Amino acid sequence: MSLSTDEIAQRRDDILRRIARAAERRGRDPAGILLLAVTKSHPADLVRKAAAAGLTRFGENRVAEAGAKIEALGEEFDSLIWRLIGPLQTNKAKPALQYFSAVESLDRQRLAVKLNSLLAAEERRLPVLIELNLAGEASKSGAPPEAAVDLAAAVLDLPRLDLRGVMAVPPQRKDPEEARPDFRRLVEIRDRLQDRFDRAFPEISMGMSHDFEIAVEEGSTEVRLGTVLFGSRETA
Repeated sequence: MSLSTDEIAQRRDDILRRIARAAERRGRDPAGILLLAVTKSHPADLVRKAAAAGLTRFGENRVAEAGAKIEALGEEFDSLIWRLIGPLQTNKAKPALQYFSAVESLDRQRLAVKLNSLLAAEERRLPVLIELNLAGEASKSGAPPEAAVDLAAAVLDLPRLDLRGVMAVPPQRKDPEEARPDFRRLVEIRDRLQDRFDRAFPEISMGMSHDFEIAVEEGSTEVRLGTVLFGSRETA
């Protein structure tokens, strides 16, 4: 189904209302929760419509796919914010830095060192989130939760990386309520990191189309939404 700009705007407005209600149930300011539109496997034309509908923050899983879209839209929409939310191979680090303003999927020290080296050459600093694989799922990237402290320490030692917080993709469950313990665990890990390093890590990226309201109730600062915004993905 090809959505119009107006249809995307209507979906965005409905999602923002749902985010606001979830935030208010916990006494949170809805302005503290950001919407990241996930456009993986969707064409550049849909991103164009989404941008025209007022969306400004986009998440992509693959460097090459994102790069093609960013280049196609660059002159028309040069102020869009692109964040990498998929696994990053070390040999794709350089092109990733060309296209993304933040990496949410930092999951190993080797990648952190590579990014820092490339950034030093550009005299640039990059916001990053540590991705954690909460359930140890073989099909997903992310560091094991027990490695969070060591990985955070390694990242904090690299001057070109700005560690902003944590991200996770918990197991998808039929009942969104069943995801609540996973979200609470990610918040607890973030809180422990703050205590351990005596500094703030303000970003917690968690919650997707099927469970974002629960994630907001549990403390998410960014929800990553694709299907609820754009419908089912096209075949990549």
